[in-house]
Amino acid sequence: MAKEKKEPKKPRSSSGGTLVVVESPTKAKTLTKILGPGYTVKASVGHIVDLPKSRLAIDVDAGFQPEYILVKGKAKIKKELQSLASKSERVLLASDPDREGEAIAWHLAGLLGIDPNSSCRVLFHQITKDAVLQAMDEPTPIDMDKVDAQQARRVLDRLVGYTLSPLLWKKIRYGLSAGRVQSVALTILCEREKEIEKFEPQPYWAVEVKASSDDDRRYCLKVEKRGGKSLMVKGKPLKIDSQEMAQDIYDTVHREGVRVTSFMTREGRRKAPAPLKTSTLQQEAARRLGYSPRRTMRVAQSLFEGVNVPGRGLTGLITYMRTDSLRLAPEAISTIRSTVVSLWGESYLPDKPNVFSSVGRSQDAHEAIRPTDPTLRPEDLKNVLSPEQHRLYDLIWKRTVASQMAPARIDNTVVEAESGQYGLRQKGAVVRFDGWGKVWPIDSKDDLISPAVEGESLAVDDVVMDRKETKPPARFSEASLIKTLEDEGVGRPSTYASIVETLYDRAYVEKDDDKHLVPTALGRTVDDFLLSHFSVDSVSPIVNTGFTATMEESLDEVEESKKEWVKVVSLFWEPFTHAIEEAEKAPKVPPPPPEPIGESCPECGKDLVKKRGRFGEFIACSGYPDCRYTRAILKKIGVPCPKCGQDQGGEIVQRKSKKGRVFYGCSRYPDCDYVSWNKPASHKCPECGGDMEFKGRSKTPVCASCGHKGVE
Repeated sequence: MAKEKKEPKKPRSSSGGTLVVVESPTKAKTLTKILGPGYTVKASVGHIVDLPKSRLAIDVDAGFQPEYILVKGKAKIKKELQSLASKSERVLLASDPDREGEAIAWHLAGLLGIDPNSSCRVLFHQITKDAVLQAMDEPTPIDMDKVDAQQARRVLDRLVGYTLSPLLWKKIRYGLSAGRVQSVALTILCEREKEIEKFEPQPYWAVEVKASSDDDRRYCLKVEKRGGKSLMVKGKPLKIDSQEMAQDIYDTVHREGVRVTSFMTREGRRKAPAPLKTSTLQQEAARRLGYSPRRTMRVAQSLFEGVNVPGRGLTGLITYMRTDSLRLAPEAISTIRSTVVSLWGESYLPDKPNVFSSVGRSQDAHEAIRPTDPTLRPEDLKNVLSPEQHRLYDLIWKRTVASQMAPARIDNTVVEAESGQYGLRQKGAVVRFDGWGKVWPIDSKDDLISPAVEGESLAVDDVVMDRKETKPPARFSEASLIKTLEDEGVGRPSTYASIVETLYDRAYVEKDDDKHLVPTALGRTVDDFLLSHFSVDSVSPIVNTGFTATMEESLDEVEESKKEWVKVVSLFWEPFTHAIEEAEKAPKVPPPPPEPIGESCPECGKDLVKKRGRFGEFIACSGYPDCRYTRAILKKIGVPCPKCGQDQGGEIVQRKSKKGRVFYGCSRYPDCDYVSWNKPASHKCPECGGDMEFKGRSKTPVCASCGHKGVE
């Protein structure tokens, strides 16, 4: 039986009404439409008070009491809110439903003279009419455990940042900074870079036998055994480690032929993927859409706060996007299951709803990230949302629906064969029933294999010997770094995006050509210094992942009312100050020298070096200040300029606009004014002779004139 919809309680006096304070002006606009007359909705625009930036502002001797001041530029907002609160019969604080939002509500309560123990707090996990009306009818006191957990994190981060940063100024260079969680992330990146540098490639030979049957069934068999023993190590034939052995395989196969020893088919079932939480949303958006974590969260915020949907007005399209929960509300599951049946039939619906459990602690009061109304399909909103909103909503909708669909049934097939002492194998897969794969990619890399007959001989069509080398571990992408931080228990959903951005802002990390994260020379210098004084052997190992994860658990226990926040901070502070005192005795570390680029200065002849300023890297003369020659860094992409390259030798270089957007221009600018947002290809269009270019992340060039598509 459907639950009766409740209207919000009307104010007891029509003169005063109810003031509802939220964080975002967009959310305020949406709620104003939903609540209607009798309610005034205003935005605090984030924190209204905070710690001052100019000093520590933590009274260590008075139980680590923070000194909060009005955020710069918020005087007008404070005055307006206080005026409205004094005239309202009731004030409800509806900041975001997480630790940060709880702290904002607490600060607002203090400024507006509200008892935090009164029913003044409203939690909106989704901005839809039904959810808002229900939440308005169920106000609660401010959760002081959440406030304490947030305050503990803020105080810890301030103590670390404002103590470590001056230490770095003294020991390395003025203006550097360090943070409690960001320093751990930097160490993870630097450790990976050291692994890559120490890596010694190991040669091996991958041998594949292309064979066929009398009735033209074709196979591509990999040599994986010799004398019944595996040649494989970590999925690669590393034990085929010489040209001589590869040649012996080649000769044996041609001499002995290939005989099938078995053909096996086993039905497998792949369970539906879990719905999205903050970390997996950022990872999937990076992998499938190319969005940075910050961009993902910005777009998700706009979908959460409200979009003008025809026939519905301003409506939040997704639930709250900062969550580590995988739970879906029963009513959402019911709607999703009905949607599945209506779109694809009963066969795509499991007998019971799929249930997923989060690893470790999770705030189960939240749901996973899902559409607020699963019946609103992405195609229904094509003309309502911006392109980036639509792509992210499409991803969230598909993953949510897939999470409640039947398992995919996949036949896993294996052909095994022999040639003399060598064993050969080919794996394949056949999707018998796509299940959840109807809406979310199954990502199966195995090919379809035709059935083989045990004992039959196959004709050898070719033997391919491919010399390869083992590769070093890959650098982290933004998404894989976030996954690692989550796996290690470092950071929380609300902090993942800011951790990565802070490393960029501090010039400790940059992106390589493949958009992977590379620690800069400065980042590695800072990391080496921190490791030498705050690693696992220190009394305060703040750059150790295990130590930081334990601190995160302690903050969770504060929220769970199992620990007092002052005690958590105190237990951290004493050993940390001892470690700082020891680090103060260390000698000054020379900053990394500017990197020579192998060119001489055109004005004085001295070496040109790469330097970093407030706007990024640039080329400068090593003779500064006597010589002030500088120029921007021009990144060549190996493509001649389509306009002047053939006649005057211009080359395409990658540049950045003032807003940071990448574009492409001629190295001879301003003599040649060729410019393009799209990356030019190295050849002309075979159809019309126009310029071929790569649009967006596509690997297939397209003619800018006639639209002809080239090959990847």
